[in-house]
Amino acid sequence: MELICKITEEDIGEESSKLDNPRLRLAARGIVVREDGKIAIFNKRNKNEYKLPGGGMEGKELPEEAFKREVLEETGCEVKNIKSLGITEEYKALDNFKQTSYVFIGEVQKNTEQLNMTEKEKEEGGRLIWETPEKALELIKECFDKLVASKYESVYSTKFIVLRDRKILEKYIELRKEC
Repeated sequence: MELICKITEEDIGEESSKLDNPRLRLAARGIVVREDGKIAIFNKRNKNEYKLPGGGMEGKELPEEAFKREVLEETGCEVKNIKSLGITEEYKALDNFKQTSYVFIGEVQKNTEQLNMTEKEKEEGGRLIWETPEKALELIKECFDKLVASKYESVYSTKFIVLRDRKILEKYIELRKEC
């Protein structure tokens, strides 16, 4: 599977530290495309954060299953024609944490229009928006230097999320141009 990006502290403007037997997390995330070509973006207004749908894998869940579940929770959409885009790796030394995300592209099969947000996401002002891939990339790029911490996450952690999703979107847009 192709490595889309590897993100370390240096990539987000922090001093580099060393990981020491880090906690590991597997996740699934990616691009959810509607018929009109717009993609799902999850916005946490109170943090000024824009991100792609996705989250941690649960139990013995396979990556594609986790992607489908996370997409349904965060967008209310069931997806079809799922294709792998690659993987991302995040190395958060300050948290002694490594995350590997399996990244997919999926087409909306059915939109239930019912989001299943966590209390955390609700408190952070979570909402779903649909944008062109180019506009989504612009929003993600613009929010990087304007992020606000929440009681759940520091700006440090959120910068990893935003940079990772920027790299995923850049890869997706590049692939679309090749087709």
